[in-house]
Amino acid sequence: MTTAPARTTALRTSDEASFDVLREVQDRVLWLSSALVHHANRVRPNPSGLKVGGHQASCASMVSIMTTLWFRHLRPQDRVSVKPHASPVLHAINYLQGSLDAAYLPTLRAFGGLQSYPSRSKDPDPVDYSTGSVGIGATATIWGAIARRYASEDAGTAAGRQYALVGDAELDEGAVWEAVLDPQVAGLGELVWIVDLNRQSLDRVVPDIAADRLQGMFASAGWQVLTLKYGTLLQELFARPGGDGLRHRIDTMTNPEYQRLLRCPAGELRDRLPGTGPDALTIAALLEELDDTVLLRAVRNLGGHDLPALDEALTSVDDHRPTVIFAYTVKGYGLPTQGHPQNHSSLLTEAQIDELAARTGADPADPWRAFPADSAAGRLCAESAARLHRDPVGHTPPSPVPADIGRTPTGTSTTQAALGRTLLDLSRAAPEAARRIVTVSPDVSSSTNLGGWVNKVGVWSPAERVDWFHDDAETLLHWREKPSGQHIELGIAETNLVGLLGELGATWSRWGAPLLPIGVLYDPFVNRALEPWSYGIYAGGQSILVGTPSGVTLAPEGGAHQSITTPSLGIEQPGCTTWEPAFALDTEWALLAALSRLGRPDGGSAYLRLSTRPVDQSLARVPTDPAARERRRRQVVAGAYPLRRTENPRVTIAAMGAMISEALEAADRLEQQGVAADVICVTSPGLLFQALDARSGHGHGDTWILDQVLPASRATPLITVLDGHPHTLAFLASVQQVPLSTLGVTRFGQSGSLEDVYRYHGIDADSIIGAALDLTD
Repeated sequence: MTTAPARTTALRTSDEASFDVLREVQDRVLWLSSALVHHANRVRPNPSGLKVGGHQASCASMVSIMTTLWFRHLRPQDRVSVKPHASPVLHAINYLQGSLDAAYLPTLRAFGGLQSYPSRSKDPDPVDYSTGSVGIGATATIWGAIARRYASEDAGTAAGRQYALVGDAELDEGAVWEAVLDPQVAGLGELVWIVDLNRQSLDRVVPDIAADRLQGMFASAGWQVLTLKYGTLLQELFARPGGDGLRHRIDTMTNPEYQRLLRCPAGELRDRLPGTGPDALTIAALLEELDDTVLLRAVRNLGGHDLPALDEALTSVDDHRPTVIFAYTVKGYGLPTQGHPQNHSSLLTEAQIDELAARTGADPADPWRAFPADSAAGRLCAESAARLHRDPVGHTPPSPVPADIGRTPTGTSTTQAALGRTLLDLSRAAPEAARRIVTVSPDVSSSTNLGGWVNKVGVWSPAERVDWFHDDAETLLHWREKPSGQHIELGIAETNLVGLLGELGATWSRWGAPLLPIGVLYDPFVNRALEPWSYGIYAGGQSILVGTPSGVTLAPEGGAHQSITTPSLGIEQPGCTTWEPAFALDTEWALLAALSRLGRPDGGSAYLRLSTRPVDQSLARVPTDPAARERRRRQVVAGAYPLRRTENPRVTIAAMGAMISEALEAADRLEQQGVAADVICVTSPGLLFQALDARSGHGHGDTWILDQVLPASRATPLITVLDGHPHTLAFLASVQQVPLSTLGVTRFGQSGSLEDVYRYHGIDADSIIGAALDLTD
């Protein structure tokens, strides 16, 4: 008779005991993050009955990673972007380290409380990066690293690591790979991404996460790739007889099959795990050596939950190139819902939360209890808090920007050309302010009239590079790359541009070094870049986005390159003011006003929509009297100005941007027919809408501009015309409740001459005249 071998009841590595305190903290972080969501959904009163939500399972898969990072590896100069659904873990850690008051813990997703996703601007505790939109939080660390280097006195030195804690599903976002593949990224040794590879999406277990392919993509982009697949317990089992077969069995099984094993009790697990392959018997024999507790722990012992393995990986980061760590995890690790394919938004029951409390040493009756100060865990929390202490970032006001440089453009020019001209003029008129300007473009510097500026200030690079064409007489754009350069050129990826723009615009609050960032791209691609730019504004980034050339005025290019909806962005985008100037001087004044609002606590972002259409600058009728000129400037910056007044107007034409020439031509021809027309030049529909809203008592705005531009004494039927969707200006009729005709672009464009295209869309002078006659008949 043979005796079965005794089952192992415990397995400990030689140094595992040194992680016992860290494991105690990890358990408390798991409890607190779960309790935050539980309280928001099952304890806090909810009169409306609407779902509050939260992500206990998504939090649980990150607890080990974040505990190891915050309590053993982070330094005060480091910054971390936390995946959106792990925000309760961040709040739990901040609370244990003393940077979040306990009064906020019951307020997750409540008005004025802890936000659904980490927010630099709205959360009461330290948050380095706002996240919440897939992929943006991860790539923000790339642009944050570049912005930190740009703002640093030593551009070639990394000042702290930029960590991104990334959900594996975020790697489906194409913008991630646009950012990873940018040539500048391979030199960012301070960049560390940790991928939470739990192999689940919102609805299911992902059949093939293709980890090997993802790892190869990072490696080919120059990243150090570290993989944490198995923990120390499984590694020890793999070294035993039958271990090679066990490893092969787990390596080759599908994700859904592995996830199903996590839902099995020990007896069923012994039946399922060996499989039916040639190693089934040796695997079964190996499993017989383990008692049920160890067996259940072993099948969950992935690298992303193994504290010693995580510690070793973080110690192995190469600071000479970016690093990605693929940490295999279990979604819902440590919770009753672990591994379930629909656990994404599931909530623990009262019984389950009580069981979790008992297992982690917490008290449901006192859920926010901290560790005693004299306990080992309490001391670890205090020590890590002291290590991570940051002095408050001081605010250095940016150098003053002049309101008016003093030039009066003559001849024929475009608003696009005025952009480059203003930057060069500013470098002479206000050199201190100009030194804080940094321009960014996606390979369109010359075609957007930045060539002169780039030639003057150079291209930013952490190290100086040889310009091999400096002595080529036919080279007009000189690409002088140096640490003091003020232009950053990216590849053709608009999301990269606005991602960098947002981080350059946050240096005033993140590093105490205000910059004045200006991003320039073709206006048709503003919509492509809008979401990440909007998120940058939400996160506190202040910048100027310039879209040029714009509209159907880009007539020969055809519908694919003719923007239609962008004019209304300034009305709809919070934290942003839009200007669409008609003349070069309007462009200068608007740009200077936008620059003056950057890099300050009460500041904001701006969007300028510019055109390549040549316009006779004498049509602007710029006042020569200094006081009258200043009055015009204030009107331009506030949103509009009267360009032409008649003695007894019968109609008013409000035109914006490139359409001012057609509006003036129409007014001249109407006058010949005995129909006097006022012409209003609209520069900012958003500011005019704010003024109207403020007049109604619904917001804040400069209502005086409405009285000066559209006074009651001159109320007449109104025609609005712009190179964009007509609804942008339609609200102007409500200023004085007058009849309205809206002209604009409502369909995809056509290639052709300017006259043909304007006629096709009904925004030519003939169409304006026809609308005026209809309104005055």
